[in-house]
Amino acid sequence: MWRKEEPKSQGAAESVMPPSAAPPQSSTPSNAPVAAVGSPLPLSPRAAACISQGIRIKGEVIGKEDLFVDGTVEGKLELGSASCTIGPNGKVKADISAREVIVRGHVDGKIDGTERVQLWNTGRVAGEVRTERLAIEDGAILRGKVEAGKPHSRSQESATATAVAKSEKSKSGADATSRAAVI
Repeated sequence: MWRKEEPKSQGAAESVMPPSAAPPQSSTPSNAPVAAVGSPLPLSPRAAACISQGIRIKGEVIGKEDLFVDGTVEGKLELGSASCTIGPNGKVKADISAREVIVRGHVDGKIDGTERVQLWNTGRVAGEVRTERLAIEDGAILRGKVEAGKPHSRSQESATATAVAKSEKSKSGADATSRAAVI
């Protein structure tokens, strides 16, 4: 909580800086944003962006920073390798793609959490969830399709498809070693 500063008493001596001891000139341009001295909130390059309660966004939100949504979003949220948290008042009708997705509010759409998706007890999800790790607290509601676990690598899938094709070819009586060339 902040307090209004008390005016200095007139009897107090004020320090006077001699003109020869002038403060050094800053090399930053005068229009550059500068944090106030004694600012209660330090500026952080990793501070989460926030869509607060009462804000409504329709469209795409694309970024690389962590995002906290406690308002309403309709459309698409693409955050790449960042985290997306849907707050308890958040209502999202969008496809969400992020490294980590934490749901404390309502989500209607696809959730693609590359590392983790967490549903708190107040979370409600209707749609498709795809992630490596899924955590659902008691009381959360999830309606839809879930695909959890480590995804198969492309090389494993292609090796499996090649093995299946060869086995079916040999079953049909064709020579498995024959090859056709297209010119």
